[in-house]
Amino acid sequence: MISVIILLIAALGTSNGFSVPSPSASNVVQLKIDLLQRIQKLRTLKERDGDFSIDFGVKGGEIDKKSRAPQKVDFYTISEDVGKAADEVIAITSELQKCSPTDHPTQFLGDKEKGNECSLNGEWKLLFTTAADANFSKNSKRGSASVKNVVDACKGQITNVIDFHGESVTEKDEATTSTKKEPLVKQLNVVIGAKATSKSRVGLQFKYAKVVFTRFFGLKHQWILYIPVPAPFITRLFVFFSRIFRFGRKEKKVPPKAYFDVLYLDDELRIQKTGEDNLFVQAKPTWQDAVPFF
Repeated sequence: MISVIILLIAALGTSNGFSVPSPSASNVVQLKIDLLQRIQKLRTLKERDGDFSIDFGVKGGEIDKKSRAPQKVDFYTISEDVGKAADEVIAITSELQKCSPTDHPTQFLGDKEKGNECSLNGEWKLLFTTAADANFSKNSKRGSASVKNVVDACKGQITNVIDFHGESVTEKDEATTSTKKEPLVKQLNVVIGAKATSKSRVGLQFKYAKVVFTRFFGLKHQWILYIPVPAPFITRLFVFFSRIFRFGRKEKKVPPKAYFDVLYLDDELRIQKTGEDNLFVQAKPTWQDAVPFF
């Protein structure tokens, strides 16, 4: 793993009498550990003080009324302690940005032959974000969910995957038991074209959404609905798709091009910021220290 390699290089550098050129390279490992600890602290405080209750659309606080872009959450609305804990997470991401080991994160993105060599390639699971449309909790109509994205660099394609969790239902019979009730929408996949526009910026073009339902007119039957973009009439039915379908609505303004900038990237951790100024912290499933957070 890159964290182990960094420590080995740092150790060799000092023992052989030469300095390691990477800025604060030996501190990267500690910063990553601190980042996970701060995220855990934030989650613990949210369990104590409450969580966001973000629901669909503008009324639910998911998207901005004017721009139709995802809202940026304010952790201080939960409590001062939660707000300060979130600030600590963001502060560490800023420090990590200064010592990212990957100089050209978008290299080979969209390359059919060398795409597998792209540092962005693979599955990334969400650890933290300021984006309202990617924050899910059990105390909202959207319910709790796990969020990840899968980068297929050979195709130049990113798939955002939201797996909705079932609702806990308590059944009282001879013995009280708790079971999971399947949500109506089991999974939402948003397929996006991705193109490198600079060494660290990825331009995005939404292609279509795939919705996996668990029931069909009340009957238990899994079925899939594919929704092309744009599709305003679907937006009215699934307001939480508004991030995808904000094109062609009442406002006639041309929406800004979607993109994200890679702030930090190694083979375990990815930090990025969108054009809407929302921060995302994501981890590879292979990062063992982050597994308990998934």
